Amino acid sequence: MTNAPLSFVTGATGFVGAAVARVLQAKGHQLRLLSRPNNDRRNLGGLSNASIIEGDLGNPETYAEALKDCDFLFHVAADYRIWVPDETAMHAINVGGTESLMRAAQKADIKKIVYTSSVATLGIPKDGSPGTEETPVALDNMIGVYKRSKFLAEEIVRNMIATEGLPATIVSPSTPIGPRDIKPTPTGRIIIEAAAGRMPAYVDTGLNIAHVDDVAMGHWLALKKGKVGERYILGGDNLGFHDILEIIADLTRTKAATIKLPRAPLFPLAYAAELVAHFTKKEPFITVDGLKMAKKKMFFSSDKAKTKLNYAPRPAREAIADAIIWFKENGYLK
Repeated sequence: MTNAPLSFVTGATGFVGAAVARVLQAKGHQLRLLSRPNNDRRNLGGLSNASIIEGDLGNPETYAEALKDCDFLFHVAADYRIWVPDETAMHAINVGGTESLMRAAQKADIKKIVYTSSVATLGIPKDGSPGTEETPVALDNMIGVYKRSKFLAEEIVRNMIATEGLPATIVSPSTPIGPRDIKPTPTGRIIIEAAAGRMPAYVDTGLNIAHVDDVAMGHWLALKKGKVGERYILGGDNLGFHDILEIIADLTRTKAATIKLPRAPLFPLAYAAELVAHFTKKEPFITVDGLKMAKKKMFFSSDKAKTKLNYAPRPAREAIADAIIWFKENGYLK
C-alpha cells in the first residue's frame, strides 16, 4: 500500500463526503479526513484506510501540515441548510473556508482538486427545460444564504483556476439521497416525514434526484477524467414533487399526499416558523426561502458528465428506496 494515492477529504463525516470517502477507499486510496473535534463521526465507520485530522476549515494552521504530502484533495464539506440563524457562520465555512483551503492546497502542491459545488449555483431556463453547466446565472438569482454562499465560493475557485493555476475540477451534485444521511439533509427530512405519513399536502415543485453513491462515484470520475476548470453536473432523474411523494408512498405502502397547496398563503406560516426557530435554534420545516425556491422546478441535465466522465446514475426510485431502508434501520422512522 506504500504506492497508494493519498487523498485529503473534507466533509467525510457528512452525507456526500462519507460516500466519496468510501468510493476512494474502494479504489485503493489512503485517506486523510478533516473533522472538527465535536463532529458526529458515525459515518467514518468502516473507513480502514483513513486517518482523522482534527481541524477547522476556517483555520488553515490546523490542517495545512497534513495536506503537504497528499496527492489529491476532495473538498466536499459545506454547511447545507435552507435556514440559518446566523448567516455569517455559513459564509465563514462555505466561502472563507473554501478560499483558505484552496490556498493551502496550492502551497502543498496538490496534484488535482475535486471541488464540490452544487446545482444551487446554476441557472434554470425560463422555458422549463433542464439547466446545464452553461445556463446563464448571476448572484442576484441566488435565493437564500446557502445558494449565495455556494455561488461566491465557486466564483473564488473558478477565479483561482483562471488566474493562479489552481488544478481544480468542479462537480455540481443535484439532490443526493440514500444511506448515511445522519443529520438528515432537508431532502432527507422530507423523505422521513412522507414515509411516516406526516405529509398530507404538498407544493407543486420539482427536484433532480440522484443516489448519493452515484454522486460519490462521479467525484472519482471527475478526478480521473474531468478537465481542470470544467464543471460537471452530477444528477439523476427530474421528478415533480408529487411524483417523489408517490414513489415514497408506494415503497412504504402509505397514502401519498393529495392536497396541492398554493405557495402564497404559506408565507405567513413560514415567517412564523422562522420566528419560532430563532428562539428554539431548530431549523423550521417550512422556510421563506424554501417557498421562494419552490417557484421553479430544479430540473437539470447530467448529459455532460455522462458523455465526458462515463457517469451512470441509477433510477431515482432506487435512491429513494435505499434512503428509506437506511432511515428505518437507523431509527429515524418510528
